Amino acid sequence: MHPALDNQGFSLLAPERLIADTRGEFRAAALEHLERLGPDAGALVIDMRRTLDLDASGLGILVLVQKRAKEKGLSTRLDHAPERVRNLLKLTLLDFLFELTD
Repeated sequence: MHPALDNQGFSLLAPERLIADTRGEFRAAALEHLERLGPDAGALVIDMRRTLDLDASGLGILVLVQKRAKEKGLSTRLDHAPERVRNLLKLTLLDFLFELTD
């Protein structure tokens, strides 16, 4: 499934599997979305509700996107991240980089 924006164009929908095979497409979509956001946006929002599988490549892309957002003065918010994704972020000590919301 291709990364897409939600109906309001506000948040980026992460794919079901954010893994090595899908990271390039998601990276391009996330950076393109980030370029369109102004500093008044406050945060880059990634909707993770569909994401069932996340590997090291997917984590790497999330960290890259978070770093680019921070350079623009934006935080990175992961909405509706499944428990499995949250646990992986905690296990890798990367959870502090993101705002996690339900």
